[in-house]
Amino acid sequence: MKVLIIGGTGVFGSRLAELLHRDGHEVTLAGRSIGKGELAVPLNSMAWLRLDRDGDLTPVLHAGAEVVVDASGPFQAMRASLEDPWRVPRFCIVHGLHYLDLSDDADFTAGIGALDGAARAAGCVVLSGVSSVPALSSAAVMALRDGMTDLELVDIAILPGNRAPRGRSVVEAIMRQAGTPLKVWRGGDWVETRNWSEGRPIRLADDMIRRGWLLRVPDTVLVPDWSGARSVVFRAGMELSILNLGLVGLGLLRRFCLIRRISRWQVSGTLLFARLLERFGSDRGGMIVSVVGHTAGSALHRRWTLIAEAGEGPYVPTIPARTLLRRFDRCSPGARPCLAEFTLADAEAAMADLEIRFHRDDRAAPCLFEGALGPDWLRLSPEIRRLHAFRDGEPFSGAAEVTRGSGWLPRLAAAFFGFPPAGRDVPVLVTMRRLDGMESWVRQFGERRFRSRLRPGGAGRVWERFGPFSFLIALGVSDGALDFPVVAGRFLGLPMPGFLLPLSESRESARDGLFHFDVALHLPLTGQLMVRYRGWLSPTPGT
Repeated sequence: MKVLIIGGTGVFGSRLAELLHRDGHEVTLAGRSIGKGELAVPLNSMAWLRLDRDGDLTPVLHAGAEVVVDASGPFQAMRASLEDPWRVPRFCIVHGLHYLDLSDDADFTAGIGALDGAARAAGCVVLSGVSSVPALSSAAVMALRDGMTDLELVDIAILPGNRAPRGRSVVEAIMRQAGTPLKVWRGGDWVETRNWSEGRPIRLADDMIRRGWLLRVPDTVLVPDWSGARSVVFRAGMELSILNLGLVGLGLLRRFCLIRRISRWQVSGTLLFARLLERFGSDRGGMIVSVVGHTAGSALHRRWTLIAEAGEGPYVPTIPARTLLRRFDRCSPGARPCLAEFTLADAEAAMADLEIRFHRDDRAAPCLFEGALGPDWLRLSPEIRRLHAFRDGEPFSGAAEVTRGSGWLPRLAAAFFGFPPAGRDVPVLVTMRRLDGMESWVRQFGERRFRSRLRPGGAGRVWERFGPFSFLIALGVSDGALDFPVVAGRFLGLPMPGFLLPLSESRESARDGLFHFDVALHLPLTGQLMVRYRGWLSPTPGT
């Protein structure tokens, strides 16, 4: 086929041109300027055309191309600066040309659907997001979810090596998002957070652990409806901590309005700084797509891992376009985001001539309490299992009655742990997050919040940490209810003697189809009541 690549000498455009040349396509490079002597073989033998994507597009017609691929970006900037961000695909439709782009911008990719009627009428294939996300990631999700029911979680991460070349458009796109509001689909509802927040370690291989941060991409907007998953999360991260922390810092500055917009000189300065660090780190990068769903009544975690060696990571975003052009006769006309337009096997075949390897693994995925309780998990009432069986994050809301102990010592202890003041019909919101086998719980009673973190403690037990205190809790199941007696404790990691442990009378139960809780905590030694809160919870409306 005859293919015109806008941005054909950029980081991704040049690699796509190389791959299409290998496949026998006739490629024309387009851009504002091209220094022929700077291009690598075989690019320096290709035809090229001077084109300003934001200006006059009529030169596109002179190339005689059948397919136009926009690999220029940043697509976020197009939405911000152009009256019609989709002017290139619209131009292609008017002139009967097929169109693909490598957009990683959620709104640009989702918005391409407005051109669907015109594209169908013209018989044109118009696909946006023909890149690592959502094209390749959605193909992986389709393969991994095969045979699953009740898809709970889609978790995607892209983590390039530090020596991978960085295009200005990619750097600018990330900087524009850092610290800005982000809605993440969690537990069947949209949850407000921030771009480049909630960093966590991600294991690509035994010798390859990187840190990823939440980021808005087409998947975070499109995959919830498309897949039906209860939670959809995407993370990205750099190999070097200093670059990650720089983006975290930028996010904080933007969040508190100390920086309102990203200027060209800030992008240029960041690029210069990143290039000074290129000799550090490695040329290995990776991508992970994970899903959690149910098969035969049991939760199963499936993961597809891609590892790009020898600096070949920048080829990965171009693989979907290569894959589609190998099977273009099977693409139906219309304008739409590129979701599962090819199979994962097709994509892997399109990477066979690159230093890229893949790995798939399946494992059981019990939640924290299911793993601790073993067979006793099934003896719990459905309402209790429902609350504890989240895979990423989920909010529950309800109401409670709070009783506080009298006397200065109980009041001091309750204040130290952040327990709520006394009250009746107090609104309650409990937000739970799963973090690498652990769980983070934020309990909000009215305006008062207190947090704890839970982790496995062995058969029938879990550890719960409140600040410097950690308590080992034995889990007992009776009549469908769950009891939580404290059996051991630590302070700053040091064992606490038994006589200093708080006395806990805590139970979860179910009545009238609702989850109920009753937690009473007494001081050690004196036995005085510190706090008691009891009430009910249900999934927050919308979940």
